[in-house]
Amino acid sequence: MKTVYDFSVKDRKGKYVSLKEYANEVLLIVNTATKCGFTPQYEELEKLYEKYHSQGFEILDFPCNQFGQQAPGTDESIHNFCKLTYGTEFPRFKKLKVNGEDADPLYKFLQQQKGFAGWDESHPLTPVLEKLLSEADPDYKQKADIKWNFTKFLINKKGMVVARFEPTESIENISKQIEELL
Repeated sequence: MKTVYDFSVKDRKGKYVSLKEYANEVLLIVNTATKCGFTPQYEELEKLYEKYHSQGFEILDFPCNQFGQQAPGTDESIHNFCKLTYGTEFPRFKKLKVNGEDADPLYKFLQQQKGFAGWDESHPLTPVLEKLLSEADPDYKQKADIKWNFTKFLINKKGMVVARFEPTESIENISKQIEELL
C-alpha cells in the first residue's frame, strides 16, 4: 500500500527530500500562503510544533500560490517572512501546485486519500469561502481538490493519511487528534 513515504519533494532550495526521512513521526502537511486571511494560523501551527515536536511531530509547510495569488514572492522571501513574522521553526518546502494537471504528486495522493472535509460553520470566513467557491463551481463540495490555503493533512507514524482538516477547522481539534497519534 502506498504511503506518503513513497514521495519526494523539493526543499525551498530546490533539493529533493524523501519523505522517508520523516518515517515514524506524526506529520501535519499544510499548503500555506503569506497574504491570506488564514495566514495568522502560522502562529498556531508554530505553537503546535513547539508543543509536540520533541514527541515525534513534524509540520511540513508547502507554500502555494493557486488561491487568489496569496503566496507571492520567492521561496526564500516566503521563508524569511514566516521566520520574522511568526517565528516558525518547522520545515518549509518549495512553492508548489496542489490542484490541477500539474499538481505535485504528493498532493494528488493526499486528495485521493481524503476528500473535502467540510467547513466549520462557526468560523467567520466560512460564508466568504462558501460564496466564492460555490459561485465558481456549485458542486465543489463533491470534489476532493484543495479548496483554499491552510488545508491540513494528518499523517500517522506509518505514513498513512488519517485526517484532512479544512482551513476553518480549529487548531484545538487538530491538536487532540495529534495527541492520539503520538
